[in-house]
Amino acid sequence: MTTQPTGQPAPQPAPHAEKLWPAWWIWLSAWLVGASVSLVFFPVDVGVGILALLIGLALVSAGLLATTPQVRVTADGLQVGRARIDRDHIGRVVAHRGPAAREQLGPGFDATAYQCIRGWIDAVVTVEIVDERDATPYWIFSTRRPEAVLRALGSDQPVRESRTSVQD
Repeated sequence: MTTQPTGQPAPQPAPHAEKLWPAWWIWLSAWLVGASVSLVFFPVDVGVGILALLIGLALVSAGLLATTPQVRVTADGLQVGRARIDRDHIGRVVAHRGPAAREQLGPGFDATAYQCIRGWIDAVVTVEIVDERDATPYWIFSTRRPEAVLRALGSDQPVRESRTSVQD
């Protein structure tokens, strides 16, 4: 823990945890697909059809739950999905929303960057990687709370609506 000149402990960045849950329409679409499996079994037997319906709904729900990534910021580092990096290797952190986010994911995107993007979430955060042994220039990931991620990573940058690059 670092201390300030007054002898008081320096404020630590706030921890942050967020699940990137699928949008309601993805749940609905998945349940429709899961339920449609049962249509094959209803003409044979209603009981088998209901069982197939329940199994189909359970399987697609389990699939959505298992593939939902988490964004977690701790005192030690950043975890996005299965990837993790120590704070020592994190450089500049910038959040983007709206047109700036679309620019980051389109013409401004570097194909060597690590990405965890969910198309139904508007905001993205770019985290510069300063580890010289890592060929990944930055991480880019979706978040519903970009201000909280910026705060947790100790960034004083505002969420950008127009400027597009980590290097800006």
